Amino acid sequence: MAKAMAFVLINADLGAEEELVRELRNTENVKEVYVVYGVYDIVAKVEADTMEKVKETITWKIRRLDKVRSTLTMIVVNPDVEEASPHSGS
Repeated sequence: MAKAMAFVLINADLGAEEELVRELRNTENVKEVYVVYGVYDIVAKVEADTMEKVKETITWKIRRLDKVRSTLTMIVVNPDVEEASPHSGS
């Protein structure tokens, strides 16, 4: 399992979502990509061996794509916890 993970919420240029999804799916360390409705257009899951590699992927690869207008990154605190529930009783 990856040691570092983040979800990147992406605002795309109008009508560029599908093109961006194709580019993101071919980007190293991008593991999942979804077009979504709401404030953001795309959600991408980034995983790598180190947090430095995750940050490099976001800063130098995702944010530099031509059709990306803005991003919001959410760093996963503990990627080793598959399912955490506040009601699990543990």
